[in-house]
Amino acid sequence: MKTHLLAFVLLLGSLAFPLRAQNYAPSAENLKSRQEFRDKKFGIFLHWGLYAMLATGEWTMTNNDLNYKEYAKLAGGFYPAKFDAARWVAAIKASGAQYICFTTRHHEGFSMFDTQYSDYNIVDATPFKRDVLKELADECHKQGIRLHLYYSHIDWYREDAPWGRTGRGTGRPNPAGDWPSYYRFMNNQLTELLTNYGEIGAIWFDGLWDQDQNPDFDWQLPEQYALIHKLQPACLIGNNHHQVPFEGEDIQIFERDLPGENKAGLSGQDISALPLETCETMNGMWGYKITDQNYKSTKTLIHYLVKAAGKDANLLMNVGPQPDGCLPEVAVQRLAEMGEWMKVYGETIYGTRGGCVAPHPWGVTTQKGNRLFVHILDLQDKALFLPLEGRQVKRAFAFVDKKPVKFKKVDGGITLLLGEVPTDTDTVIELLLE
Repeated sequence: MKTHLLAFVLLLGSLAFPLRAQNYAPSAENLKSRQEFRDKKFGIFLHWGLYAMLATGEWTMTNNDLNYKEYAKLAGGFYPAKFDAARWVAAIKASGAQYICFTTRHHEGFSMFDTQYSDYNIVDATPFKRDVLKELADECHKQGIRLHLYYSHIDWYREDAPWGRTGRGTGRPNPAGDWPSYYRFMNNQLTELLTNYGEIGAIWFDGLWDQDQNPDFDWQLPEQYALIHKLQPACLIGNNHHQVPFEGEDIQIFERDLPGENKAGLSGQDISALPLETCETMNGMWGYKITDQNYKSTKTLIHYLVKAAGKDANLLMNVGPQPDGCLPEVAVQRLAEMGEWMKVYGETIYGTRGGCVAPHPWGVTTQKGNRLFVHILDLQDKALFLPLEGRQVKRAFAFVDKKPVKFKKVDGGITLLLGEVPTDTDTVIELLLE
């Protein structure tokens, strides 16, 4: 059976690869999907793989130079008995998030789905024998959450994967690998992911930076991107390469930083006109780490979401599931608390764009048409100047209770007269503009 499927997909892949992405013109479905993506504003990242069993983070294999054959033995004990896709999706939906991005294959090389192109996967190599991605996809479609799929361009396990600057100590015998073989493998898996799991909102690539010391390395992205757009024209492509987007990409990704910031040293690239997304961890790690209980406060997470929206970007907030298949209890609590806030203030986030007042140390603005939402996050004053030169304000009022807020016109804008220093997590004032 596998042989016949292999031959079929190899044929399909060979037909798709020559469709190059030069002068990429996104389809009508893709453009619609981009706007829907921008409207959703909030997603949850799920980093889950064999590394969860070691509970020391997703980079443990390369950080500790673990032998690839020894590491693979973890699969024999991987049995996430408490995995329940319905509970995962329900908890994520309760947070107000509107999409999920799931790691189908991280750098460790283990496929978290039923693939025909490697026995090193959750169905064939573990006693669990269940396709968690299929269960998650079915539940996402059922509960109305869009599903995005993370896919690593690098692999610390496969012998045909060329070595980069990471994964050099895992014991694989050939640094050069076999690029044609590995490239074919990746495209065959991408074909499976975009054929067997229903509608996919985006493919989220990672790992291009692994060849930064070999800048002439050809990842053959145009053919790969063309394959994805051929299989599902509405599927968006993002690549966490820390550069300005390449042709054929549909969204721009920022890692651990808001667009225009580079505090973590990974996001110094210019901001494009594409839809934007920033990914961030809820604690310190992406994958589950048992000693990392340094979770950000609910207030901090809400502020990050609001600041992302104020910069016209989505927030992709990460949760690292445990090896037993449960989401960490603290993470679920944070999700629920964010959800309570979103029940009240979601209208000022969903479907908005960055407001006409640029972000300031006191906060940000978001906007829908002539409705400007002023998100006051950190203000030690009873008055707030808003640079609105050329814009007339008809009314100002508190978003929650609709009570009028006094303001006066001044040179270059208006000053909101708040009456008291704001103390809420986010004090939102709505302005109706002419």
